[in-house]
Amino acid sequence: MAAEPEILDELRRLRARLPQLTGAVAAGRDGLVLAQDAPGIEPDGLSALTATTLAVAIRMTEATGRGEFRELLIRGADGYVATYAAGRHAVLTLLTQDRVNVGRLHLEGRRAGARIGELVDAHEEAHGRTAHGRSAHGRAAPDGTDREAAAREAAAHDTADRDTPRPAAPPSQNQNQTQDPSRPLPTRPVGARTGTDN
Repeated sequence: MAAEPEILDELRRLRARLPQLTGAVAAGRDGLVLAQDAPGIEPDGLSALTATTLAVAIRMTEATGRGEFRELLIRGADGYVATYAAGRHAVLTLLTQDRVNVGRLHLEGRRAGARIGELVDAHEEAHGRTAHGRSAHGRAAPDGTDREAAAREAAAHDTADRDTPRPAAPPSQNQNQTQDPSRPLPTRPVGARTGTDN
């Protein structure tokens, strides 16, 4: 990604502004790493976990009427994990020591997320990419997958299943198949007795 050096510069500036920061990963919402400054951390694993957690957080905000996802904060015994929305296509995940000032963490995380979001969104728009990782010209995503084609194929399969005519149920043995549709169905008054009634 052409914006990667600029994103990496932003992560390094963030570390200088927030000394308790121990790691930072900018990733696409699909879990692909865009840039990272996280020594001792496996960035691919962290971004994959972030994507999974993000999906749950988005569902939670929607289900509770909280609006569009903005950020998520998790506190462990030894520090914080904070994830911030970074534009329409990316997220920023920060790892910090436990003694970090949470207000300062949010201030710097939101600021860096907004800047990274601008960079990623501008790059995506300049290259005509969609949120599914496929360009407007039909090229596959950088990781070699063609997510949009797979989604179209799955949707077509579902539509074909719905549109496939089902065989009609066989008529019951008691049904008169030659009955004139203009003739009313035979009825009898409620309480009327027939010769077979006891």
